[in-house]
Amino acid sequence: MKFQRIRDLREDADLTQSEMGRALHLPQRTYAYYESGQRTVPPEVLIALANFYGVSVDYILGRKDDKN
Repeated sequence: MKFQRIRDLREDADLTQSEMGRALHLPQRTYAYYESGQRTVPPEVLIALANFYGVSVDYILGRKDDKN
């Protein structure tokens, strides 16, 4: 997984890790672990991230460079 993409999407949206944690109903620390690659992002969180940012799960996973 391209953890950098999760961080880039968040930063492009001018959001903090705390704000993303709240948006996903997760503790900030859990979100930070996902973003740093210290924990695997569960499928339901991947889907929530894709929906939140309006991109495909394949984009987040690095399988596509096209966001849609």
